[in-house]
Amino acid sequence: MFSRLIYRNAKRNRKENLIYFATLVTAVASFYIILSLGRQDVILFLKEFESDAIDKLLAQMPIVYLFSLFLLFFLTLFANRYQLNRRSKEFGLYLMLGMRKERLILQLLAEGFITSILALIGGILIGGFLAEIISLTVSKLVGQGIIGHQISLSVGAIFFTIVGFLFIQFIALAILGGRLFNQEVHQLLYEQMDKKQDMGHLKGNVINILVGSILLGAAYWIVLYRFMDFAGLILFAALALGSLGTILFMRGFAKLLGLLASMSERKSTKGLHTFTLRQFQENIANRSTSVAVTSILIMLAIILLTDGASTIMGLENVYTRGPAIYDFTVNSDNQKAEQFLTSEKMVSYVEDLNFLEIGQMKYQDEQGEDDLPLSLVDWSKLREQLIMALPSNYREQILSGEMQYYDISSENPEALNLFGVLEIDATKPYLIPETSYNGLLEAIGETPLNLDSDEIALYFNPDFMPMDDVESMPVLDRILEDALEERQSLMSINDQEVFIHPSIPMRGLVADRSVEITSAFIVPDQMFEQLLDTETYVSYWNFCIPQKLQEQQGLMKAMMEARDLLQSSGFEFESYLQNFGRKLFYVVAGSYTTLYLGFLFLIIACTVIALQFLTQMKQTGQRYVTLSVLGAKRKQMKQSVHRQVLLTFLLPMSLACVSGAVGIRAMISFVIIYFDDQVLLYPIALTFACLVLGIFVIYGVAVARSADHEIDKLRWKPNID
Repeated sequence: MFSRLIYRNAKRNRKENLIYFATLVTAVASFYIILSLGRQDVILFLKEFESDAIDKLLAQMPIVYLFSLFLLFFLTLFANRYQLNRRSKEFGLYLMLGMRKERLILQLLAEGFITSILALIGGILIGGFLAEIISLTVSKLVGQGIIGHQISLSVGAIFFTIVGFLFIQFIALAILGGRLFNQEVHQLLYEQMDKKQDMGHLKGNVINILVGSILLGAAYWIVLYRFMDFAGLILFAALALGSLGTILFMRGFAKLLGLLASMSERKSTKGLHTFTLRQFQENIANRSTSVAVTSILIMLAIILLTDGASTIMGLENVYTRGPAIYDFTVNSDNQKAEQFLTSEKMVSYVEDLNFLEIGQMKYQDEQGEDDLPLSLVDWSKLREQLIMALPSNYREQILSGEMQYYDISSENPEALNLFGVLEIDATKPYLIPETSYNGLLEAIGETPLNLDSDEIALYFNPDFMPMDDVESMPVLDRILEDALEERQSLMSINDQEVFIHPSIPMRGLVADRSVEITSAFIVPDQMFEQLLDTETYVSYWNFCIPQKLQEQQGLMKAMMEARDLLQSSGFEFESYLQNFGRKLFYVVAGSYTTLYLGFLFLIIACTVIALQFLTQMKQTGQRYVTLSVLGAKRKQMKQSVHRQVLLTFLLPMSLACVSGAVGIRAMISFVIIYFDDQVLLYPIALTFACLVLGIFVIYGVAVARSADHEIDKLRWKPNID
């Protein structure tokens, strides 16, 4: 009999409080997804290239999980308190009929256990399904055939999800059960009296709104203009000011709603307009702090979802090769490497094989002032031309000696970046022989260089130099073309005048990172041998995967097969897979956690708003009975409730949208959120905006239907139909 009662009550509670149960299922699903991250295909793929970074990412997941449990605990506590308040008369009747309080607490825990088990089953099934969909989708995006997909059911994720979820449910129910144990029967039967609504004074409420607005304005100013100051301490101050400002603004605004209701021209019960505003006012007046907290949670959710969306947009850059053209770089200059790369088992994976040599220029034999070595390069004429091409403010700083350090930045004029690089590198520049760079040009279908014996070309690494076009640098090209027309030499090497070849395409020299130089001189092969400092000499073999093989198998599969063959050879090498994996890791690390937390904040905020409204609906139920006695129709009361639901959701969301927009604007300004593809920006922004609005609509409709159900219970009252 007792077990039947427990089962029946648990079933009824789930039906009557579907919003809370659905939130629990969603939370369980999200817990499983984040804990099973290590079993997803994309993570298994990335472990082969970024194992240390992936291990650090996975090591942070328990922290995210514990933080999520912490948030969900308070949501569970709040929701279960609503459940107990709603059933207080029921519990009082049980005690009057002779049930002991200990048995009542046991019943409560058993009902919660049944609900938790069902939420766990539903959440794990949904989470497992979604985890597979996410894994398959990302695998397809990064290239079919990367990993043979297998069902990635994570036993560890299931275990920790069950243990953590049941633990917080037990603690929450134990706390509320203790409060229930200390209540008397008459308190349960007649419920506690509603708190008297303290609406304050007009002057105090206006002051609250003004002070709250000032604090919010100060927080917005700090975020927009002092975002990066004091290593983030100022940002913490902005968050504190914004939170306090939100609470004060909500408190003052809520208590002034009564003035709006009294000033309304629509009096009496016409459309229950005044009643609707009064109910809305009461719903937030003494709960202004919780309304403000939900607004802050929604703001954080909006910012986190935007950050996650911008990171997902960065997935497009993962496939963009940019300046890199080679798929593999073998770090060897001996004939064995060439023989292996041209062997029968490797030849089908090798195209555009190129031998790259590189080294630094030697110094003059004699010493200069302070016994420092003298450079062979005199680039004073080119230096003068670059200074003349600078804006006047930069030119004056350089000529006066005020500018001692040079930062390479996309915000700088092109001439300043060129000047800064050459000022550092031209003393002992890197040299690349003409034949090595011609092999690179042939790989991209460009015309090879044909340098004269007194001619060189300047190379700037597009991975380090901000360039709008890897084919040219407009300012430098103009200077060099003018000098070429006048047959003027802008540089001399070892006291011999040299001419600079204008406008050459610039690409990455290797597959990934083995050559990290900013600039170099491309010189004729004979000049390379004469000027090279042999102690700095290094060489590499570069090659690409043939296009035909890419079309047959896909780039990733072909690269992984070639990688396996190179690993078996014993040669040191690097591949574009490492670059690809590194960029993909940033996308995964930057999107999974932020989207997860953003979604969690959003559903918690929506659930709190929903349960708070339903709690107020329960406490003020007798008012609707009074309205029915006064002649109000059921349809009128439902319309009033629907308006109350709309206003209750819109209030925190409106302020959250303003604060979220300020935060997003600041993060875009400081390139924390970066939208590279403006065309893709709008559909993705619209998608996530629809997601947020969709969640609000779902919760709002669910709350309205629950409230309608409460109104329908009043059918027996006279005149209600």
